Amino acid sequence: MTTFPRAPRLLRGGFVVMDADGRRVVRAIPFQYNPETLTRSVSPRGATTENGDRLEALRLVGPPLETLRLEVVLDATDRLEKPRSNPATVADGIAADLAELETMVAPPVAALQAANALAQRGALEILPLPSPLLLLVLGANRTLPVRVTELSVTEEAFDPRLNPTLARVGLGLRALSTDDLPYGSKGAALFLTAARRRERLAGRRGAGVQALGLGGIS
Repeated sequence: MTTFPRAPRLLRGGFVVMDADGRRVVRAIPFQYNPETLTRSVSPRGATTENGDRLEALRLVGPPLETLRLEVVLDATDRLEKPRSNPATVADGIAADLAELETMVAPPVAALQAANALAQRGALEILPLPSPLLLLVLGANRTLPVRVTELSVTEEAFDPRLNPTLARVGLGLRALSTDDLPYGSKGAALFLTAARRRERLAGRRGAGVQALGLGGIS
């Protein structure tokens, strides 16, 4: 990290976990270091053209499917240099940091126990509890509702008690849209906000074709 006094202050990305209704923030999980790369894949959802209807070839039936991949680095080195200020890191390394990320894909133990209690009483159908709303925050202008599809952890260094002190966490995410979330919900509203911003950015050039060296389309 640069120490140049006029260096811009970098924003930290991360995750925000909200309750299932999107009304209350449960916790925030900031990245220790922002990812160096973010890989995005956007797959359009077009209508099928197998029936020979030429009009269907240009028809989009819904928001595109967007997937994201990023890697998060967790490193206890800086905190271990100040052990008195970071007793939790001294005791457990980065275990708590890993746990914050891993609980994003694990139902609470209390929910598992409640489901088992219902099953023991002979409940015919046990509906899972609504999952929390997970938001990926990449700056003030990019907050996306997402679902974690993959989480891989590579632990690379350990303290004398085998607590991890350095790890790389690979995350696979799928952005959620109005096809996944009900209109009027917090998640759907955030998706629509991101979609409107994309449309504003895309419309900055207008309809002219002169930039392509053309006088018109004929």
